[in-house]
Amino acid sequence: MSEVAISFRKAARDDLAAIVSLLADDDIGQSREVISEPPDVRYVDAFDAINRDENQLLMVAEESNVVVGCLQLTFIPGLSRTGMWRGQIESVRTARSKRGSGLGRKMFEYAIEECRARGCGLVQLTSDKGRPDAIRFYEGLGFEDSHEGMKLKL
Repeated sequence: MSEVAISFRKAARDDLAAIVSLLADDDIGQSREVISEPPDVRYVDAFDAINRDENQLLMVAEESNVVVGCLQLTFIPGLSRTGMWRGQIESVRTARSKRGSGLGRKMFEYAIEECRARGCGLVQLTSDKGRPDAIRFYEGLGFEDSHEGMKLKL
């Protein structure tokens, strides 16, 4: 039996419902995402803003024309570290049926290569402390718990 190919591409607006479904497909996401058809206008507005910004890449992983993963990659210019650019990876999700299949690793390899291609000197991410499996996964990819992250809800 042959392995089905996974492809990666920039997300299109038609992918929005699938992306929101992925974001909502866990205990934490269920409490903060809104599943509706058509997608809530706030998602549409956010998608359009991301799509217009050359320093943003909303990426989907696709298998047999079905979205099975997503992540958002932000390219951040900075003055510290002699003007180094950073890649910020957020909103990483894989379809429940694909967890443990290696898809997440492939998505990160793709994202890290995108960062290299854009001249980034490091890649960073944040993860909710309520996602210990995700944190172990990121550590397994070589990410280090080197900083404390904080958020202020507005």
